[in-house]
Amino acid sequence: MVSRPAMSPVSPVWPRKPNLWAFWVLRLVLLLSLKSWAEDALQHCTWLLVLNKFEKVGLHLSKDRFQDHEPIDTVAKVFQKLTDSPIDPSENYLSFPYYLQINFSCPGQNIEELARKGHLMGMKPMVQINYMYSVNFYRWEMENVQILMEAAPMRSTGYCPAEAMCVLNWYTPMPFKNGSVVSSVDIYTNGIGPFVSKKRFYVNMNGFLKRDASGKSLFAIGYESLVLKSSHFRLSKSRPLWYTVNHAPVFILGGFYDEKSILFSDSNFQDYVLLELSIDSCWVGSFYCPILGFSATIHDAIATESTLFIRQNQLVYYFTGTYITLFDKSHGSSRWVRVLPSECIKRLCPVYASGNGSEYVLALTTGKNEGYIHIGTITDGLVSFEMVPDGWSVCEKLPGKNCSIDWATYIADERNLLLLVKIDSGQFYLVNFNTEFKTLNILYKIPEFIPEAKELDFLVLLDTVTYTNTPMTPKGLFFNTLNNMLYIWGNFILQSYNREEFIFLADFPKESTIKYMVNSFKGQMAVVTENEEIWYFLEGGYDVYQVVPSQGWETYHNLQKMQKSSFHSEDESLVSLFFEDGKLFQLVYLFDVGKERLVKRLLPVGTLMEYNLPKPFTVVNQGNYQAISFTHTCPFKEIHLIDVPKKHHASRTESYVALPPLVSESLGFHNNNTLAVYQGLVYYLLWLHSKYDKPYADPVHDPTWRWWQHKTKDKDYFFYLFSNRLAAEGIYINMNAYQKLYNMSGDYGIPDLFFLDKGNWFTITVVLLSHQDTFTSSDSQGPTINVDKKLAIAVTIADPECLSVTVTQDVLLNRNAVINKIKVIDKKRCSEQGMIGRNIKKTSMMLKVLGAPGNCIQRTYLGGIIQGFKVVPIFIGCPPGKRLAFDVSYTIMHSEEINKHYFDCVIKDAEMPCFLFRDLFQPFFLVQDLVTGDSGSFLGRWLCLENSPCYDIIPQSIYPPEFFFKLLVSNRGVDNSTYCDYKLTFIVHIHGLPLSSKRTSFIVMVSTSFFIALVVFYILFCLVWPHIVKAWVSLRWRINNIMASESYYTYASSTAGFSLQSHSFEGPSRAGSKEDNVQAKTA
Repeated sequence: MVSRPAMSPVSPVWPRKPNLWAFWVLRLVLLLSLKSWAEDALQHCTWLLVLNKFEKVGLHLSKDRFQDHEPIDTVAKVFQKLTDSPIDPSENYLSFPYYLQINFSCPGQNIEELARKGHLMGMKPMVQINYMYSVNFYRWEMENVQILMEAAPMRSTGYCPAEAMCVLNWYTPMPFKNGSVVSSVDIYTNGIGPFVSKKRFYVNMNGFLKRDASGKSLFAIGYESLVLKSSHFRLSKSRPLWYTVNHAPVFILGGFYDEKSILFSDSNFQDYVLLELSIDSCWVGSFYCPILGFSATIHDAIATESTLFIRQNQLVYYFTGTYITLFDKSHGSSRWVRVLPSECIKRLCPVYASGNGSEYVLALTTGKNEGYIHIGTITDGLVSFEMVPDGWSVCEKLPGKNCSIDWATYIADERNLLLLVKIDSGQFYLVNFNTEFKTLNILYKIPEFIPEAKELDFLVLLDTVTYTNTPMTPKGLFFNTLNNMLYIWGNFILQSYNREEFIFLADFPKESTIKYMVNSFKGQMAVVTENEEIWYFLEGGYDVYQVVPSQGWETYHNLQKMQKSSFHSEDESLVSLFFEDGKLFQLVYLFDVGKERLVKRLLPVGTLMEYNLPKPFTVVNQGNYQAISFTHTCPFKEIHLIDVPKKHHASRTESYVALPPLVSESLGFHNNNTLAVYQGLVYYLLWLHSKYDKPYADPVHDPTWRWWQHKTKDKDYFFYLFSNRLAAEGIYINMNAYQKLYNMSGDYGIPDLFFLDKGNWFTITVVLLSHQDTFTSSDSQGPTINVDKKLAIAVTIADPECLSVTVTQDVLLNRNAVINKIKVIDKKRCSEQGMIGRNIKKTSMMLKVLGAPGNCIQRTYLGGIIQGFKVVPIFIGCPPGKRLAFDVSYTIMHSEEINKHYFDCVIKDAEMPCFLFRDLFQPFFLVQDLVTGDSGSFLGRWLCLENSPCYDIIPQSIYPPEFFFKLLVSNRGVDNSTYCDYKLTFIVHIHGLPLSSKRTSFIVMVSTSFFIALVVFYILFCLVWPHIVKAWVSLRWRINNIMASESYYTYASSTAGFSLQSHSFEGPSRAGSKEDNVQAKTA
């Protein structure tokens, strides 16, 4: 007899053991004991993240690189064991090859103890993975996808003295998708347990690895150096980090003195390796390539979505990674490829923004081809170079005999090449060359000397400007495609909105020379000088701030050293400076003896500017004593954004959620099998997302509908089994935990990106709360008449010919508030109808409270945040997440309604129903919004006209003829309400097709003629038949008579001859001799 535990009713209450109350008491004690600890460590706890291979999950110190880019078949056996579950055993469940291992740390705390305490308190790390779409929108349709997961706790598989002392980590699958190689991972808590601030990691695919014969991972581009020496950084100054913004999965950084080495990172320098490149390092000097000496230094290094470029001396090399999620693996390189072998390349210039489905890199020449430029185009990993201008030099169009192109930048969407050109007299020009029309224009003649701008923040360069004796030394160009802002920099900064009229930013000193410039593409810019100074300013403004070195930096730096921060040192060297998600980061090498290291640290510009702010005050008399009254530097007290669109709706992001299956383990720990199930479920969820891109619309507008459509009714039964510990493998799969989210909770704040379709608009409301004295004048207690000037907001549109903006201001005197309602509308002028991602016009909107930039700093636990300034990118065109689909379900229902019947094919197909041709057919199509879940429809009709494939179908059997219509439906030329060119190609199964009119007429004519001929023949037969019979009888009688007479005469002749012969031989026969008889026989 088998004994089973008593069954309990279906209930959401977790099944409890008799002694489970001790667990809750322990949890309460830990909660109370950790309250003060959590408050003290509020600002210092941080998340930790590493990548683990599927077979290494549970190993605490395991760490892998993102080398494998294909799903694996390792979970099928586990899913076969899940009987009595919503899983369909006929489905093939695969998994991703990696997990994310998650933990957190706090200063002065043991990591293992922190993890155990956090788990017992109920903390669950939430992981949101965001996928960046590919550059090549011709191959991969632009789509923004994110998936939210909950990390599952698991004890390490190594040795531990007791079960409660095992090392604890949290795990989630690391999914990837086709058309994406860059993915950001946001980690935050579920709001229970210790507070750890949200942190973003980049877990990008690495296509520059290979495996040796033993299966060990090695770098394909060079040899990994295990030791990072301080000498690598003593002799090298900081250098720029160049890459395609938002699309480069790896970063590379050269500049090591006399070494062919680079820093390589696939995590935005969260970790890194030093690689010695496997290049030939040859040097070819000649009369047309005047290089004075040889150096092994990698001078220029640029990373794109799939390809790396480097320059060593005058030689240029590239290496294309193996990214099968982007293109065929045959496009990848097996070694460094040298390009432009007969050219003398003096510099590589980056192109930060992609365009036309490709990426670009610029190579500047010297020597024999001075005055020309090579444009490198990268599409699907394939690299090609084109020298421009074709047939003539830039120098021929400028004054003087010779010239030198010192810098170049390419605006891909406009096909304009901006050049900084120096002629032999020393004069610099800004030149524009259009690669489509092959035209060259001189845009601006750069002044020879620095303008005189005493006590001014900026100066418009007009003919009346006076100049100093300090020469202008232009070094480079920078163009922002989002706001059309062009900068010329050197020992000065010139700024232009139209590339022809420039403004001189007077705050930057002429004694310093800029070495490189970096941009966040969110309104912030920073420059690094030859002396390693760091200057910062906001685009659209005129104030330039020195942040390093500065008084604010000294204060912050000393405070960090007092707190024994591992990111600061007395002796350090700047390696590079770059923006990441709007935040400014330093790559710094610390020369601590015995602890030399390279670190990536945040440069808190807001905090530094707050420390640098003046503290104005006045002394006022209050009765018998004096008091200090501080003056507000910020024009407002608080700023709030309300009535803003949902972030994922505005940015057109499709969101999914996937939670781990529940387990029956008493402490909620998972094991390898339960995590394998989690892997398979996440894989299947994203597979449904990709499969949903099909021409036939499902009855329910949701990609996960078909997954559970037949099992939803049994969900209570599945939970009943789990709650009584009868579920297979001790796992419960909640069907509601794997779905698409159309309205996300907590989706607040201004979106990072807006997509606008034709004529669309959005609104934002900005509420400014004032200080107490803002609404009163200095000599009156009543309200002033210029409140709108004290709390004024400016809205700047980068392309006013494309967008219109209106601002409505309401002043609430009783609440000391000013409400600004901003509405931005597309003018229907700057984009054309096209497929998703094509013909996108990239622009931006800038919000600025007058007097706020640089003066309004909000204090948070993460540091100071600059307020009163925001730049929002706006993409005008066909937004992602829209499609046209054939609504077959409603079409069948409508067909049955109007025709009073519906006849399917003899052999039915659930995925492709049949329609009877003779019935009135009105197909319905849905314009589906995959982000919001909305749908719209329009009608259409089909005809089988002459010369069409379905015009004349000949039956081949007793069944009526059938035909498969492959139809292309488009709204181009008939729908002017959208920028989207909806194209849908789908198949409709039609049966009962009639014959064509010509064939029908032919068959009728042939049949009629045959029938008439048959009738005529019958009539003739009836009339002639008696005569035929009579003639036949007569003929037969005559024949018989002839035959009878001939027989008579033949008989008579034969009888007479026989009689005569008998009479002649009758005598001798009787009386003859024996010899006579013999002779007669012989005869």
